[in-house]
Amino acid sequence: MMQETWGLLRQRLLKTVGQNNFTTWIEPLEFSELLNGVATFHVPTNFMGNYVSQNFADLILHELNLSGETVQRLSFKVPANSPMRPARAPERAAEPFAEMAPDAKPASAAAPAKAFSSADPVESLQAAPLDPRFTFDSFVVGKPNELAHAAARRVAEGGPVTFNPLVLYGGVGLGKTHLMHAIAWELKTQRPDLNVLYLSAEQFMYRFVQALRERKMMDFKHLFRSVDVLMVDDVQFIAGKDSTQEEFFHTFNALVDQNKQIIISADRAPGEIKDLEDRVKSRLQCGLVVDLHPTDYELRLGILQSKVEQYSTTYPDLEVNAGVLEFLAQRISTNVRVLEGALTRLFAFASLVGREIDMDLTQDCLADVLRASERKITVEEIQRKVSDYYNIRLSDIIGPKRLRSYARPRQVAMYLSKQLTSRSLPEIGRRFGGRDHTTVMHGVKRIEELKLTDGQIAEDVEMLRRSLEA
Repeated sequence: MMQETWGLLRQRLLKTVGQNNFTTWIEPLEFSELLNGVATFHVPTNFMGNYVSQNFADLILHELNLSGETVQRLSFKVPANSPMRPARAPERAAEPFAEMAPDAKPASAAAPAKAFSSADPVESLQAAPLDPRFTFDSFVVGKPNELAHAAARRVAEGGPVTFNPLVLYGGVGLGKTHLMHAIAWELKTQRPDLNVLYLSAEQFMYRFVQALRERKMMDFKHLFRSVDVLMVDDVQFIAGKDSTQEEFFHTFNALVDQNKQIIISADRAPGEIKDLEDRVKSRLQCGLVVDLHPTDYELRLGILQSKVEQYSTTYPDLEVNAGVLEFLAQRISTNVRVLEGALTRLFAFASLVGREIDMDLTQDCLADVLRASERKITVEEIQRKVSDYYNIRLSDIIGPKRLRSYARPRQVAMYLSKQLTSRSLPEIGRRFGGRDHTTVMHGVKRIEELKLTDGQIAEDVEMLRRSLEA
């Protein structure tokens, strides 16, 4: 009797809740029994049972009683033989990440780290393995990345959410992934009670597609919404993938509503990611968005000095001659990974051939890297960029006019020409209307002084430099 009633009732519920809600939440329900006023329904997952109980139970109960059945309450259970019922986890403490000792082999793709819900052990959710080298202790802090480092440190404390999400963005090799891993390691150590999940946007999309294919979307939603800290690397990967973006958007909202922390990295600012939906951009921009600026000379030198200290145990007999690190920090300026790789090659080569690390060895060993890193920016390109930036004519940059509105941009262009090209001061002066090299020297020195006292000049120079190096 009750089976027939439920069959007829489903059609009325379809009209009431709409096709999407009916397909997602009502259609999977299977009536089991009516006993002592309790109507029991089988559901594929506990997550679905909880959701239906909170959002549709009153409606279903009302409709059942209108149909002539005497039902006091509803019960939702996952049947023991359900193919979607998660297997019980072994009796051991669940860890959010796979332990990776420094001498251990990295986890393979077939056996990555796992994250579990701390409240209710559910089917394990695969996460990306963490690199044991990427910790806060090994992260070299400088002016270009100090804000990103401070924000990452605050989130890694695992306390109340202060800004959500935290978005770290910047070019290749500037430390985004390093900071993401450092946050995860710190949370693992300081807050083992938290369920932390770190994965790439590509992995998120793969899990989503897999859940669609296997018809396990409820499990997917439950698992991703059960984490305390969600970390997604390279979020620009989901741009243009509409279904994945929609699910990411709903996951984002669900976690924020629960006051759970979200940490995102991208290769550019959220507003600049092409084919990323406006609603996703808006959500990403509602928290703290931090730019990891391209490294400056001092930071690159600090990174090299830190790596030399690490190599002192591996190569105790090798020393770096004066000037080598300064030379590398000056010549290899765009990518920290290339910079660190160059130093690694240099130490290995010196060890194999039994030579000291001097300038001759450096230039011989790293000839191809140095050629690839040669500055290709021209003085003419700098002049055009500066004139566009300050909205003045190119002829005014080069011409003889000494008005402040022309003189200051001219000095900025001279400064950038000295910093970003290999041209000598006399050569730069010739390209600025035949000016003497002392005029160029004065302009460069003036901008160096103003960068320390005038925030607007410092910002202008940094913006122009980043635009020219992009």
